[in-house]
Amino acid sequence: MTDPITPIAVVGPTATGKSNLGLDLAERLGGEIVNIDAMQLYRGMDVGTAKLTVAERRGIPHHQLDVLDVTETATVAVYQAAASADVEAIMARGRVPVIVGGSMMYVQALLDEWAFPATDPGVRARWEAVLADGGVDAVHAALRQADPAAAATILPTDGRRMVRALEVVELTGKPFAASAPEIGTPRWGTVIIGVDRETTELDERIELRTELMFEQGLVDEVRALIELGLRDGVTARRAIGYAQVLAYLDNEYDFEHARERTLIGTRRYVRRQRSWFRRDPRVRWVDGAAADLVPTALALLDEKERSPQ
Repeated sequence: MTDPITPIAVVGPTATGKSNLGLDLAERLGGEIVNIDAMQLYRGMDVGTAKLTVAERRGIPHHQLDVLDVTETATVAVYQAAASADVEAIMARGRVPVIVGGSMMYVQALLDEWAFPATDPGVRARWEAVLADGGVDAVHAALRQADPAAAATILPTDGRRMVRALEVVELTGKPFAASAPEIGTPRWGTVIIGVDRETTELDERIELRTELMFEQGLVDEVRALIELGLRDGVTARRAIGYAQVLAYLDNEYDFEHARERTLIGTRRYVRRQRSWFRRDPRVRWVDGAAADLVPTALALLDEKERSPQ
């Protein structure tokens, strides 16, 4: 009788080295990668998301990459169903799912089987009208009144998520956080490895990554995506980097300001990722700069295999 397969999730802040660790683990364990970065779901959003090229993927199969057009809306619920099917299909093939990325709610939805509250088209439309008429400031103000805790944790530029929070609060009469699952044993017994780095070093890596994105053609990428309907998308056009380049192309920012706002937005996002993942006691943390990173990660997997079930 073969031993059960244990999936691995490699999570943590942007620019810590998750992708390379995921590849190294997949190579050593006979694995396949399941992306859990929301913006890498989009076709053509490559430079601004630091998506691995086909050549960089080392021949390892990758799932949940390039599955949406930029005009489509990325939703946690749809991702949850599709990625769950991928994980189970990989295990059925006798291979190890290596789940890699840092989209916080997507990680929780996949590993904790988040059951999402129902939606109401009328309620949703009403709050979307507030967003359309008054902008993100209007929905943020409404959320501060209805659910201060949600207003404090949701990025104030994330109008779509604030609309969803307001809808949930109105339909359930409970805070938005009440719909989140309780932390328990991760689905499939997944081992969750968190990758982080010392703050000064990570800031430098984020700055370098931002510079490279603009040098390697982010503006041209956005221009090409505009032709494919980027401006009509709900989620894709709000991605960090893409929103700032759109503002630059609309003459709202000059080039340097667009780059600076992208850097600032990324640093803020990293702080939110850190705070979110650090609250999860199941995450086993490793230093992305450590010379023995891969052996350390493999030892954590061995520790899981030796622990009583």
